[in-house]
Amino acid sequence: MTTTTAPPEGGVWKQIRTFEPAVRLLFLNQLTINLGFYMLMPYLAAHLADGLGMAAWAVGLVLGARNLSQQGMFLVGGALADRFGFKPLIVAGCALRTAGFGALAFAQSLPVLIAASLATGLAGALFNPAVRACLAAEAGEERRVQAFALFNVHYQAGILLGPLVGVALTGVSFRLTCVVAAVLFAGLTLVQLRYMPARGERRERDEGGRGQFRTVLSHRTFWLFSLAMTGSYVLSFQVYLALPLAAGGAGSTTALFVVSALVALAGQLRITAWCRRLSRERCLVLGLALMGGAFLLPAALGRGLIGLLLCAAVLAVANAVLYPYEMDTVVALSRGRWVATHYGLYNTVCGIGITLGNLGTGALLDVTGWSAVPWLALCAVGLGCAAAMALLARGGRLAEGATPRD
Repeated sequence: MTTTTAPPEGGVWKQIRTFEPAVRLLFLNQLTINLGFYMLMPYLAAHLADGLGMAAWAVGLVLGARNLSQQGMFLVGGALADRFGFKPLIVAGCALRTAGFGALAFAQSLPVLIAASLATGLAGALFNPAVRACLAAEAGEERRVQAFALFNVHYQAGILLGPLVGVALTGVSFRLTCVVAAVLFAGLTLVQLRYMPARGERRERDEGGRGQFRTVLSHRTFWLFSLAMTGSYVLSFQVYLALPLAAGGAGSTTALFVVSALVALAGQLRITAWCRRLSRERCLVLGLALMGGAFLLPAALGRGLIGLLLCAAVLAVANAVLYPYEMDTVVALSRGRWVATHYGLYNTVCGIGITLGNLGTGALLDVTGWSAVPWLALCAVGLGCAAAMALLARGGRLAEGATPRD
């Protein structure tokens, strides 16, 4: 049974200062990435449709191109990070997103817009696995969970602040929003180029790329873990799908996002501190069960805003329980080998799961309407994934020393 080391006491800033400068830079990195991304992307569809007069199918194509390039290339991005180092991939990803956002500021034709959208998605595929693998390496085994908890605080802060900054800038012009976002990523690129250390990278060249992929893709326990955790991503994504549709109206939707972000920001460190008395495996099971249970609230209370806000809040609590331990488990299952490639595969599996889950949720809503059935189905997904995780944990397959082919 895996237990966690107690992190230092204190608030966010006190805990941040206990880490090395490289880890603090990675925190700042994620805050800036999310700030730049969320100040622009929520308003892109409206710009394409209203500002450029594009048809709905063309808007969907541009937005879909970004998602496809990011989800489809996560595994490649992770593999490249393991082969060539974390720093080059983080810097390259931020530089590519600078170019993509800059192009969106001036693009008028569909081909250029698609190219810019593909660039922004590919950028995420390059830096996301590398950032997480680098954080795990720099924080060290004893402090990984605490580092990922603080990482999630910065992640959520960017999600909260980005749209607020974006709505102010877009009120002037969408082009200004794009330019500011591009400048943020350009600055981040230069800072990381100058200050990001090259240590902590895995440069395993004793086997070729075929051996690298064979090691990761043949890891059956990792596949089972990824599939079980996919349910958490399907459920947490309902903050963007089912909950806003049920709430109706921009004000109610904004309230859902604000509640979700504030719960995560205020509660992450407290929740992680409480969870340290449990094993990593129990935290995973608990988080998944909480996610499923969150949907009992709208099932019982209907589409009223109170039930939806409570559901969003419980989902945020569940995510705060899960996130540090799921990230830690990825490293544990990889046994410290090809960590970024494992993160890339994990992101790819979860991304495919989100797409399929959204299709299923949408189809269920079309058939059953806003009865209790969709909420109960989502609850069943969470409880089923919790049961699957409990079975994995019971066999000891999630332990740090489990062999890749277990």
